[in-house]
Amino acid sequence: MADRYLRFAGTAPGRFLTRRLGLPQPAPLHRWSPGRPALTGGLLALTAGKSDLDLSPVLARTGLPQSADAPAAVVLDATGVRDVETLAEVHAALHPVVRSVASSGRIVVLGAPLDPTDHHQAAAQQALEGFVRSLGKEIGRGRTVNLMRLTDAPAAESTLRFLLSPKSAYVSGQVIVVGEGAGVAVGPGDEPPADWDQPLAGRTALVTGAARGIGAAVAEVLARDGAHVVVLDVPQAEEDARWVAERLGGRALALDITAPDAGARIADALPDGLDVLVHNAGITRDRRLVNMPAERWSSVLDVNLASVLRTTDALLDAGALRRGGRIVATASIAGLAGNAGQTNYGASKAGVVGLVGSLAPRALAEHGVTVNAVAPGFIETTMTAAIPLFIREAGRRMNSLAQGGLPADVAETTAWLAHPASGAVNGQIVRVCGQSLLGA
Repeated sequence: MADRYLRFAGTAPGRFLTRRLGLPQPAPLHRWSPGRPALTGGLLALTAGKSDLDLSPVLARTGLPQSADAPAAVVLDATGVRDVETLAEVHAALHPVVRSVASSGRIVVLGAPLDPTDHHQAAAQQALEGFVRSLGKEIGRGRTVNLMRLTDAPAAESTLRFLLSPKSAYVSGQVIVVGEGAGVAVGPGDEPPADWDQPLAGRTALVTGAARGIGAAVAEVLARDGAHVVVLDVPQAEEDARWVAERLGGRALALDITAPDAGARIADALPDGLDVLVHNAGITRDRRLVNMPAERWSSVLDVNLASVLRTTDALLDAGALRRGGRIVATASIAGLAGNAGQTNYGASKAGVVGLVGSLAPRALAEHGVTVNAVAPGFIETTMTAAIPLFIREAGRRMNSLAQGGLPADVAETTAWLAHPASGAVNGQIVRVCGQSLLGA
């Protein structure tokens, strides 16, 4: 799974050749590690329009020092942008500083919910989305650009911490709505944790399909954040699941998630309840529709969508998810943009998006549980390593960061959505795709 092109492009001859030939110029990304848990550099806070937000306390707690000199992060408060004239202040604020943002740096634009009674404000705020996505595609050097819509600064702290950290290395061009802008009230369990380094301490998380790949990475990050992790996978993968669980100090649960009684068996196995449910189990059975037998269709829909619906319903009905709980499902950019040869997979992942949009407000109102999804793009796994070379290289380069993501990128995004202070994030589909050029 080594990305040799990425390594070559980082050498002096590689930089020369890629510039001369007009080839992608990916930059190594600064991802979270125990030795480098924060961005290297300072934070520059800017404003466009007249804002009522007081971001100072939240930004101070990110740990990034205020600095205008080669900042590692820029936060632009554009919540006060209400018309085309004040949009000019967005340009005026960022134009002089974009070039100076450090490699693997972050630009976060803060916007307001669109006002349905003021079409000038709605137009100006919607313009921020096109601005952010366009800037993300041109900024380069491993830097990311995202837009967050919010009305309350404290409720956005977990999201700001995530976006202003190495944990969001492969998340760019996203629009994340926090709080009332999502059409839901701020949920329970969104209070700051006692320890931001161990926010899931004392909580139980179950991850399906966790014996290997992205699921194992999700389990590892949740355990790092303090959760007691239950590693669920099919009986055929029980040995691998036990190895992962033992390594993380958790427990393994061998179970076919497509079984009609899977939800009831999970509830029985966790009599004290569950705080985080991560639906990661999934399969592919790729073939063009004209050549796809019914079995290939039904098996993918059963694992990727029907089991998610059945299990979620069963656990919510049984009260197995405690108030303040989190459900994080796995969608895909294939479900958002489509992909040739994956009508079954695309349908299943688009179904997950529909599930999240419909269930999120009801689950919060009735059970005190938030529901969100991650939508991975090209992630470096054993599955993508088996893709033919030229197709694999195209998949790696077709995003703003010009490289594939890692399972850890999906895991870090999942952990943010599972965070006890993320109660104001609900009904969101967050693409972990380096701002894929497909459907972006």
